[in-house]
Amino acid sequence: MQGGEIHALEIVLLLLLLFVVAFGDLARRLNVPYPIVLVVAGLLVSFIPGIPRITLNPDVIFFVVLPPLLFAAAWVTSWREFSFNLVSIFLLAFGLVSFTVLGVAYAAPWFLPGFDWRMGLVLGAVVAPTDAIAATSIAKRIGLPKRIVDVLEGESLLNDATGLLALEFGLALLLGNRTSTVASGIARLTYLTVAGIAIGLVIGVIVDWIEHRVDDAPIEIALSILTPYVAYLTADSVRASGVLAVVACGLYLSRMSSHYFSPNVRLQVWAVWDSLTFILNGFVFVLVGLQLPYVMAGIRDHSHRELLLYGALFSALLIVLRMVWSMPGASLAYLIRKRVLHQRVPRPKARQIAIVGWTGMRGVISLAAAIALPQTLENGRPFAQRNLIVFLTFSVILVTLVLQGLTLPTLVRALGLAGDREADSEEKEARRLILEAALAHLEQSRQKDGSEFEDVYNDLVHHYRHRLATVSEGEGLEDDFTSVHYARSIELSRDLLGVERRTAVHLRNQRRIGDEVLRQLEHELDLSEARLSAGKRSNDYRESHRQ
Repeated sequence: MQGGEIHALEIVLLLLLLFVVAFGDLARRLNVPYPIVLVVAGLLVSFIPGIPRITLNPDVIFFVVLPPLLFAAAWVTSWREFSFNLVSIFLLAFGLVSFTVLGVAYAAPWFLPGFDWRMGLVLGAVVAPTDAIAATSIAKRIGLPKRIVDVLEGESLLNDATGLLALEFGLALLLGNRTSTVASGIARLTYLTVAGIAIGLVIGVIVDWIEHRVDDAPIEIALSILTPYVAYLTADSVRASGVLAVVACGLYLSRMSSHYFSPNVRLQVWAVWDSLTFILNGFVFVLVGLQLPYVMAGIRDHSHRELLLYGALFSALLIVLRMVWSMPGASLAYLIRKRVLHQRVPRPKARQIAIVGWTGMRGVISLAAAIALPQTLENGRPFAQRNLIVFLTFSVILVTLVLQGLTLPTLVRALGLAGDREADSEEKEARRLILEAALAHLEQSRQKDGSEFEDVYNDLVHHYRHRLATVSEGEGLEDDFTSVHYARSIELSRDLLGVERRTAVHLRNQRRIGDEVLRQLEHELDLSEARLSAGKRSNDYRESHRQ
């Protein structure tokens, strides 16, 4: 690579990072999910004269961006909820994707010029998967019930593999290089799934073995970043599902990380991955918005009015297909879970099904798949509908992210689904049991030590009883220590930490301590303040739900 090319790449990356930082902060100030703001901002920036050409490379998306994002999404997914909701997730990730692909294959020839059912099949496969980040980030931000968020997370983790498999078969039919049958499709799906999951679990076991023998934050952080790439590329090399390999590996290691991460390493890993996922997500959503000029430049045989009409009709078709599937799909999942698996689940309500149906946001994976479509057909003729497929995909991403993303909070409030008391109740019970176990251990240790450390034990017991009082709301406790007292205690503690911090900086400025000592003191104070901030958020959350 020449020096000029490197310089141009640096400018592009710096511009993208600048866009991500600026528009991410704007999203925070507007209290709008950042995927929406970044896509719209990228779209507006693309019309500014002189903006460097920044195109979306499908290989970069599939092999560089996708693995860590899938790994991060799988890491924060609860295996308990994922396995419990597996039937509902399966019917969305496989059933709904298949229904969408077939629905588009049937409907596309009716209103899209030059399309037959094979091109419709390819188009349906491109746009069928929902985005792994957009829907769940928006859903969590507005406080959807946890069971709905769990299903949406699981769907977006798995449906990429289904969509890419459907695209593989659609292209085989369109290009005429292979005859596909139902049997071959089932065999291919089985291999794709089983081999992908097996590879992900094997790599997860290997990484778990290594992690138990290493306790060094930089090494463990580097290993955590390397892991999703190894899982994805290994599976891809044997034509298995890289998506499922990364998801399986992430789910397994997330569950095992409680045993091999030390507290200090865990804090650093979370900090690095939070920044990494924000930057990567920011890049891809800004890139989506920046693609419109290049998408439009490739279409010359349709007017802008026609394109807008096609985009609106096709976006409406996808929304309708998801809504149509949602009711029978939810009912079928309920029957299987209730009668076959004997799970104790409530019958899904119409308003909950409506929300699931309205959260079909598409993202960069669909656009990358569209851009990766071949330029020519089996007979060497140009793939004339390719540019229109790319435009329709862009339209669907824009409509579903902006329209559905912005209207989802209003719809949730109108249906009375805002807020999640279930998760609050579970957290409260866990905190109570943890504090009770700590108090029981203190009493056992007090009996062993005798009276020599009585003051130490009294101080610790008093502290833990105060914390337990705030969780139990003072019921059955001798101390009249309410959440108001606890909030004041946190406030005073944070004030004292501020005094300690200012004193440490003052000592450094007076040259009585060096910068290395200051950084160590600041690290300890930062950990203490992080604990107090978490306690304050938890206390504020309980107070808001109690009112």
